[in-house]
Order: sequence, then structure tokens, then C-alpha cells
Amino acid sequence: MSDLNDPRVFFAAGRTLFAWNRTSLVLMAFGFAIEWFGLFVHILLPEYDALLQRGLSFRTGLIFVLSGAFVAAYSTVRYRTDPGVISNLIVAILGIVLTVYFFRGV
Repeated sequence: MSDLNDPRVFFAAGRTLFAWNRTSLVLMAFGFAIEWFGLFVHILLPEYDALLQRGLSFRTGLIFVLSGAFVAAYSTVRYRTDPGVISNLIVAILGIVLTVYFFRGV
């Protein structure tokens, strides 16, 4: 069992937190790409509007962005390191801002 005062434990928690941060950013970027690709197809092929239904890509992208924001917020609570908390909170807030942007675009 490791000692909690050991700096290696602190640095390992920081590395884990930043790994979760990267994961949350990828989830949000993927959701953003899905949503905008649906919009691009909708603009490119308006005659197939009934078949494509941009709403599905919007909802799927929104789920990815919200899950990325949730992962960032949860990992902030789980692995508390000073620089990691700040960066993860920024990522979570930006994920929520991106979600609001999606809803304003509809």
C-alpha cells in the first residue's frame, strides 16, 4: 500500500486527471463534429431532408458533448490536484457553453 504523502501518488493522480481531461475533450470534439456534419449534409442535400433528419445528429452530438462535460466534472471531483481542477472545470464549463450554442442554433 502506498503512502498518501508520497509525491508519486500525487503525480499519478495528476496524470490520471489529465488523461480524463483529454478523454472529455475528445468526447466533446466528436459530438461537435457529429452535429456539424449533420448540418453540413442538411445544407448540401436539402431534397433529402425527410430522410436525413438533422435532429438525430443534433441529439447524438449533444449527448457526446454533455458526456464530455460530465466526465470533466466527475474527474475533477475524483482526482483533486490544483492545476488539474482548474483545467477540468474550464473544460466542463466550455462543454456546457457548447451545449447552449447548439440549442441556440436550432
